[in-house]
Amino acid sequence: MSRNTPSSPSRANWKWIRIWDAPVRLFHWTVVLLVAASYITARSGRIEWHFLSGYAILALVLFRIGWGLCGSETARFSRFVRAPGAAIAHLREMLLQPRTSDPHEAGHNAAGAYMVIALLALLLFQAGTGLFSNDGLMVEGPLAPLAGGALSDTLSAWHEVGFNLILIAVALHVLAVIVYAVVARQDLVRPMITGWRRLPQAIPAPAMAPAWRAVLLLAAAAAIVWGITRLG
Repeated sequence: MSRNTPSSPSRANWKWIRIWDAPVRLFHWTVVLLVAASYITARSGRIEWHFLSGYAILALVLFRIGWGLCGSETARFSRFVRAPGAAIAHLREMLLQPRTSDPHEAGHNAAGAYMVIALLALLLFQAGTGLFSNDGLMVEGPLAPLAGGALSDTLSAWHEVGFNLILIAVALHVLAVIVYAVVARQDLVRPMITGWRRLPQAIPAPAMAPAWRAVLLLAAAAAIVWGITRLG
């Protein structure tokens, strides 16, 4: 099927729009892999590799925060984060008219924005506490000596709780994607892979930031993380 072929009579005038740039898509799927790697390395006792995956996650989260300030239009927090009332209105529409609740904008909807913020906050918390944590034996985070034994133990416990919260948030995120696909007939997965989504004609194509800006921002985020790991 070509991109101009309608999938239903009600969507005959819809068009294909590029809504996600490569940096956002690469961030999304790389974090998925790194969170899985962090879990596997922690469970298998490969703590050194666990720390490395944590450093990578921290660098990517810092990058995403920066990209949310100066990146492409759909990546910017100012573009998709709105008042709680907008999120409630969106969820009400989904509950009352799921089959006819067409997208009103490119990118994250008002409710999905809060999931993005929650996941970024949890990942930042998890990576941050990991810097001060210890395994109770021989391995400790690069900043654990600065915290001292008691605080390091406390942050280690919070680190474990944080991962459970991430698992809950991820489960809710996956559930929401399934609900949108089954109930509202909106595919949210393919656009995060290809970058393109079919939307109503009235929705304008978002502006995309240049790739060099993402490269510089990622390099800066990696440098910051490298510097942090040398503070201890």
